Amino acid sequence: MRLFVALTPPATALDELHRAVAAARGHRAAPRGVRWTPREEWHLTLLFLGEVPDPEVPALRARLAREAAAHPAMELALRGAGTFPADSERARVLWAGVEGDTEALTHLAGALHSAAAAHGVPVEPRPYVPHVTLARTRGPHDLSGPRDVLADLAGSPWRAGEAELVRSRADGRPRYLTVARWPLT
Repeated sequence: MRLFVALTPPATALDELHRAVAAARGHRAAPRGVRWTPREEWHLTLLFLGEVPDPEVPALRARLAREAAAHPAMELALRGAGTFPADSERARVLWAGVEGDTEALTHLAGALHSAAAAHGVPVEPRPYVPHVTLARTRGPHDLSGPRDVLADLAGSPWRAGEAELVRSRADGRPRYLTVARWPLT
């Protein structure tokens, strides 16, 4: 099954983000061909695991649960926006940024990465950039207009108190199903 580990912002943070995204979507410079991520799919990915064979999931879940339990809850806020790649005129992804206790957040993401790698799961080696994906494109697009609208996003702080192991399904709805929840202590 296709899995990732994430934090889900609370409804109040998602409400603030929803208002900001509505303004970005309506901006005159918002290009066509952008697939906006539905609100119910907004999350802060800690670790993308990809396809994990079903028989491996229970042991991996237990290992990740132990790692999550060793990390504290943290104060975060959704702030600003950016694109991947950073050249917003040739971007494929538009995202909302994250501020607050990003050192603890990055440490948690790194620990989960190490735990998954030790379990034998091939994980992406790229640096961790905390973000919430808001939109994707099939090819390079100029996303500078929507990014600029979202640049002033300054969400209220919220407490990230649990991590989730999430299954991603390509077919049907809901697209994301929570497999496990782990409190951050």
